[in-house]
Amino acid sequence: MVNCAAFAQADSSDVITLSKVTVMSEVVIRNDLNIINFLQRIKNDTTFYKAFRNLRILGFTSYNDIKMLDKTGGIKASLSSKTKQKRSEQCRTMEVLEEKTTGDIYKDAVLNYYTAELYAGLFFTKGKVCGETNIVKGVEMNVSGKSGIEKHKEQLKMLFFNPGKKIPGIPFIGDKIDIFSPDVLQYYNFSVDMEDMSGQNCYVFKIQPKEDLSSSQKNKIVFDNITTWFNAKSMEIVARNYDLSYNTPVYDFNVHMEVQMTKFGELLVPQVLRYNGNWKVIFKKREKGLFTATLFDFNKE
Repeated sequence: MVNCAAFAQADSSDVITLSKVTVMSEVVIRNDLNIINFLQRIKNDTTFYKAFRNLRILGFTSYNDIKMLDKTGGIKASLSSKTKQKRSEQCRTMEVLEEKTTGDIYKDAVLNYYTAELYAGLFFTKGKVCGETNIVKGVEMNVSGKSGIEKHKEQLKMLFFNPGKKIPGIPFIGDKIDIFSPDVLQYYNFSVDMEDMSGQNCYVFKIQPKEDLSSSQKNKIVFDNITTWFNAKSMEIVARNYDLSYNTPVYDFNVHMEVQMTKFGELLVPQVLRYNGNWKVIFKKREKGLFTATLFDFNKE
């Protein structure tokens, strides 16, 4: 969770700069939102990451739907399954209750697509995994000592759980993701409004590129949109949408993601995740993929 003691400390220069360019709607102004504290909280937020780590200490059932598309948008491979994670004696295992596949989603019993493998890394459990916690304090994601698919999984998690923060090891765009730094935030518009989301009164924080950017400035843009809904009372994340795109000689991508949260007791957990992505890495075939994870029936051991 967010360390509220940080609010009593001196505000960082980045947050002060950001507060000066963030546009607040009239309803937000009337609600007397402390914009400095709000933005500091967003920058330091760990509730989103915590929600996914909560999955490590819970049992749950999941509907998994993965579709790989061809050049015309037709389905060339797919996986549809129902899985159940069980938690017992501080260990978790996963049981496949139902599964249907088409095309070459598997090759020699191994997932044949990078997109599917990344999905599996987030939501599937192999064998028995023990000794995990949902603690986020002091836990840092890094790519040191990792390579290949494991390195890319870690980079994906860093981008996914900490959007807007610098990610090492990604050529061409590492610094451009650091959206709260003065060098990068100058290319974006920031706004705060209020609206309902999932039946909750929320602050909605939007980050979008400025419309009058030159071609060279547009080349510094990675996020086409980040929209996050925060519960106005608890400040927990209710939902988040991302749109990212970039084109380099080595790779290109265009990705849209949506995440909706729910509560299990006092724990915030992801309920639905949707992904629509098109990407190409040098020496690998282009992948166009869709996936949806729907989680329910949460339980404790």
